[in-house]
Amino acid sequence: MSTAEPAVISDIQIYQHQAGMTQGVVRANTAGLTQEDSLVQPQPDGNCLNFIVGHLVNVYDKVLPLVGQEPVLGDAVKRYERGAPAIRDAAEALRLDDLLAAFDTQTERFLAGLATLTPEALERPMPGPDSGGELTETVRSLLGTILFHQAYHAGQTGVLRRIAGKPGAIP
Repeated sequence: MSTAEPAVISDIQIYQHQAGMTQGVVRANTAGLTQEDSLVQPQPDGNCLNFIVGHLVNVYDKVLPLVGQEPVLGDAVKRYERGAPAIRDAAEALRLDDLLAAFDTQTERFLAGLATLTPEALERPMPGPDSGGELTETVRSLLGTILFHQAYHAGQTGVLRRIAGKPGAIP
């Protein structure tokens, strides 16, 4: 066993734990919500819960190939890209139940893909977000950024649940 293996196993286990916790937070905060609840807009501005969940799905679909897995919804979640305008018309939104099912499938694929990464794969240079294609990251650092991103937005789902008039789901 090489000296690098324990660190890689530890990193992968941490990433898997973070992804699992994010999934649990999203699922707790969306439990019992209707499609209409998911479309309640925060005031004076911001994105509704449906957009946030769709955005999480959009990001995971882009990340799955990085860990050797197939995307789930592809272009169907283009509406939820970073910087897209808030959803103001219910007809623009995918069904919350469909987004959550995709998120569950993505999380399982992400976890499985993480388990296949080698030490060499984690150190592979990658372009960072907003780097214009310049290799400013490694797979390892990019995974850390992605998992932070997913957790950040998962936290927003708790606030949006309350804005929709529901009690908090996480004590």
